[in-house]
Amino acid sequence: MPSSSSLAEEVYAFLRSIPSGKVVTYGQIATHLGNPHLARAVGNILHHNPDPDYTPCFRVVNSKGRLAPNFAIDGPEEQQRRLEADGIEVIDFHVDLSQYQYHP
Repeated sequence: MPSSSSLAEEVYAFLRSIPSGKVVTYGQIATHLGNPHLARAVGNILHHNPDPDYTPCFRVVNSKGRLAPNFAIDGPEEQQRRLEADGIEVIDFHVDLSQYQYHP
């Protein structure tokens, strides 16, 4: 398993590759990085994102498309605002994954 700092760097690099108007899930990031069991670790890393303007952690939702109840930057309302500004429709704090999920 990579060190926590290299894992964080990989998570942040993957986030920067997500195009505008798309989202990914925590598990999807973990799977992309080689270990689907690291979804919680991914969430912890995102919670400590040092540069959310450059690394768009707002584009990460849970496996059902739900926004993060404890979004690190002012809660789910702020995550919703950022997603909507990105062109993503949010209904009742949910995103339609069939429409907006990114599949690299």
